[in-house]
Amino acid sequence: MDDKPLMPLATAVWLIDNTSLSFDQIANFCKLHPLQVKGIADGDVAAGVRGINPITNNQLTREEIDKAQEDGDYHMKLSRPKTLVAEKPRKGPRYTPVSKRQNRPDAIAWVVRNHPEISDAQISKLLGTTKTTIQSVRDRTHWNSQNITPQDPVGLGLCSQIDLDNVVKKAAAKKAKMHPTMDPGPSLQPADAPAPAPEESEESEKKIDLDKVFANLGGSSSSSASDEDTTA
Repeated sequence: MDDKPLMPLATAVWLIDNTSLSFDQIANFCKLHPLQVKGIADGDVAAGVRGINPITNNQLTREEIDKAQEDGDYHMKLSRPKTLVAEKPRKGPRYTPVSKRQNRPDAIAWVVRNHPEISDAQISKLLGTTKTTIQSVRDRTHWNSQNITPQDPVGLGLCSQIDLDNVVKKAAAKKAKMHPTMDPGPSLQPADAPAPAPEESEESEKKIDLDKVFANLGGSSSSSASDEDTTA
């Protein structure tokens, strides 16, 4: 049996003082060594520990104690709660160990640079920081801005990859909802669609006026050219 009472030493003290259980039975229930239990009984171990009644703590029943006292080979079983109440999700920013708090500006800079769609509130909850710190990193007014180097918060141990992916997905979905695409752009035409006819340029439609051409070039018209040939 892997489970043990919440306070094994205090439970062992109470069982020694209030029952006739053997040291082995108490050691098995409290997950202690039999010599530890013997030391508790002799006053050499846990001398200042006050005994706790496992029955009132709903960790052991009176029936289990009676069975064990009647049969020296019987091992008592830890009582389990009849109903399991799910722990309420913790509200507020994520707790960050003191040893890793100095890395939060680097993680903030990484998120701001690589995922600008994530809001400050989401960053604050993800990395366990404040909006003031996030804004100072954005504006480069942080007291340690010169030494801030963007680093992946997952690699720094400030959050898990799953948490980061979930935040990115939520931020992307919110951005898409707030800014839907107005013009999807032209769609591809089917392969069997007829090709559009080439447009004729305006230059090809205009007739060429030779007199204007020669006049622009500084030459003479065709009629003057023929008169000069006759005179010569």
